[in-house]
Amino acid sequence: METADAMRLTQKLYLRLNARRPETQKAEEYNEGKQPLTFATEEWQAQNAARYSGFSDNWCAPVVSAEAERVSIGGITYFGSKKRAADYWDTLRRNKFELQFSQGIVQELVTGRCFVIVWGDSDSKPIITFEHPSMVEIQYDWENPNERVAAIKSWLDDDTEYATLYTRTEVFKWERPRQAPKEEQKSQADQSRTAFASDGGWKPRGGDEAEWWMPNPLGVVPVVEFENRPTLRGNPISEIRGVMPMQDAINLLWGYLFLAADYASMDARVMMGAAPPMIPILDTTGKVIGERPVELKDLREKRLINITGDNARIDSWKAAALDIFTDTIEIAVGHIASQTRTPPHYLVANKGLSQLSGDALKNAEAGLVTKVREFRAFTDDSLRDVLKLMALVQGDTKAAGLAPLASFHWDKIEIRSEAQLSDALLKKQQMGYPFEFLLEEAGHSPADIKRILEMRQKELDDALGAGVQSAVQGAMVDVEPEPASAGTSAQA
Repeated sequence: METADAMRLTQKLYLRLNARRPETQKAEEYNEGKQPLTFATEEWQAQNAARYSGFSDNWCAPVVSAEAERVSIGGITYFGSKKRAADYWDTLRRNKFELQFSQGIVQELVTGRCFVIVWGDSDSKPIITFEHPSMVEIQYDWENPNERVAAIKSWLDDDTEYATLYTRTEVFKWERPRQAPKEEQKSQADQSRTAFASDGGWKPRGGDEAEWWMPNPLGVVPVVEFENRPTLRGNPISEIRGVMPMQDAINLLWGYLFLAADYASMDARVMMGAAPPMIPILDTTGKVIGERPVELKDLREKRLINITGDNARIDSWKAAALDIFTDTIEIAVGHIASQTRTPPHYLVANKGLSQLSGDALKNAEAGLVTKVREFRAFTDDSLRDVLKLMALVQGDTKAAGLAPLASFHWDKIEIRSEAQLSDALLKKQQMGYPFEFLLEEAGHSPADIKRILEMRQKELDDALGAGVQSAVQGAMVDVEPEPASAGTSAQA
């Protein structure tokens, strides 16, 4: 590819990446509880918005965590052979895969996507990194969207913004001065973010061709996208995209409730048929030169009252009913539970659920279980692409060919008690299921299964050895000595 063509492709991908950054940042802020007060009238906002600007009743985070906490991978169950599966899993763990995977899944649920880049070090050992969606973009083949044509990664340091363009055959590296100002008081993670930047201004990194260009030894684009709920010819969907508008409504209702609580949460008294109490105004000599009304603050805090007039009387009105707000908020939270298939007992304080049986609670989680199972189906294919790239980095063409058939060990989705699990495993054992399969059903990872089988075999071997030794010793005791001959006795 010519340098000019590579530059145009870089500009094209960066333009798409840059346009996605504001939406990505908004979703992250909502998940963190940084939610602006919206839907209010201009008059209400002018008077009250600043007062409640730091408040949010964050329901986005529970929706994400309810699913993320049930998506945990523990190993590779099939990859041509048990040894290959174990070796590749060890390589993943050396790259802190479990930690990165957990972070990537949360990111994917919040923003709709995350990315993984697989490359090699000088010893052809795979380097696997999960990447933020504001840093990576992929160009797919227009005819076959399963084929990756190119990808770009962009990042910042103190003074410079970098971009690396990956194609199937080549890698191009670019740089330009950092455009977004850096705020030194913020964390390094915040300083590394670019909400939005202008396009253009890239130049080859370092100036020397040996530094900014190299052939791609893998022959494929080494970037994999992990998508949440992908659709045909559509974009992946953030798990909280539909939650955010309802979240805004809930926050506004709380603002209305707080304001009503300030003004009408207690019984109020009113004086009718009399002029407001007045306080005389005195000059320096003590002479009355006028009068002024008693301030309402003094009436409230100092308990002052003075009623004059034949028709003066006192009345009151009751405190405002605030449950109309809380009832509406409860309905809104119920809508969030239904739309996201989050179990209702995750979002409410067990209201109406305290007397439910275990089976009823299990049924309440059926939607979440189905959603997680669907999520895993999409994630499996992305993980297989990661294994294929790892194999290519190591020059293992046979493993690269087997990668599309690999399978993974996922922790159990449903939460069952030890008694329920033990009962189910015992019944399956009585039906004739192999012991190794029962270990898988119990949720053990491939590494743990191997260790348990080795320990079990050792126990069986020890028991067999002890039994043989006992049998031999018993046989020796049971054998009676032969009587001595007469000649021998005489000689003795």
